[in-house]
Amino acid sequence: MDKIENVNCSGLPIAVVERDTGIGKDTLRVWERRYGFPRPYRDASGDRLYPVDQVERLRLIRRLLDLGYRPGRLVGAEDADLAQLALAAGSALPAVAELRQDGDSLAARVVDSILSHDVEALRRLLSMALMQDGVERFVLDTVPAMNVAVGDAWSRGELMVFEEHLYTELLQKQLRQAIASLPAGTRRPCIVLTTAPDEQHALGLLLLEALLTLHGAACISLGTQTPITDTVAAVRAHHADVVALSFSAAFPARQLTGVLSSLRAALPPTVALWAGGSGAQKLAGARRPVVPDVDFGVALADALVLLSRWNESNQAQPASAPTLQ
Repeated sequence: MDKIENVNCSGLPIAVVERDTGIGKDTLRVWERRYGFPRPYRDASGDRLYPVDQVERLRLIRRLLDLGYRPGRLVGAEDADLAQLALAAGSALPAVAELRQDGDSLAARVVDSILSHDVEALRRLLSMALMQDGVERFVLDTVPAMNVAVGDAWSRGELMVFEEHLYTELLQKQLRQAIASLPAGTRRPCIVLTTAPDEQHALGLLLLEALLTLHGAACISLGTQTPITDTVAAVRAHHADVVALSFSAAFPARQLTGVLSSLRAALPPTVALWAGGSGAQKLAGARRPVVPDVDFGVALADALVLLSRWNESNQAQPASAPTLQ
């Protein structure tokens, strides 16, 4: 970066550039470090000054970002490439194509927005992806890809804990809005969803609720960490057909068998018990069933298989209240 000692040199301070382009100060600094653009001067006090031509380029980049292109494609691009993209700036179709040409592009842009502390950009990306993909594709394909990218960034030490929490919170808000917009499930099965005591991760539960509601199940979500006695009481109150538990990879393996055995014993045989999530994989791969009469669905798509099986087995059976001892 050039340092200009003349305080009268031509250039705009970062606060003005932020106001003029709508690109946050933190984002500008991250781009400067990661992509080598923009290239501000430094005045005698060491403050950044942005040349007018760079500010104009930043305005163009912001317009293209709003259409869905990712920063990695734009910020370091040659002027000729940006000019070509600008020709299509009146239509959002190129943005959709850009997202689909590279399966990781959305995930990379999500990580960029987290690192830049650009909350509005992150919220916009999640909302756009949900609208473009629809609930099922968003849940089964898009969210797992984003989670992998965020997890990789965290493992490399690029993300702090609060940044990962921010991403998770915004994603959960999008999922809750999506669930609220779906028609309420009126068909069987009625499914009680929760997590075991000591399992506080809610994201898997929300993904499962969105997917099952989309496919017509009537979902009763109790949130996380519901005691077994309360889960059983909810089954009684709602005449539920299924209890579905979500286990994250962080859930202690030694507790899995105990939780599932206790809940299975407390539920009547007519109520199915499903265990899903990456944590359930610890038991799902066993050669012999560790807990009898529990259906395991490690991947989210497995929930649709379990739902289909349940519907096939119960088509001719009328709904009835489960008998609880």
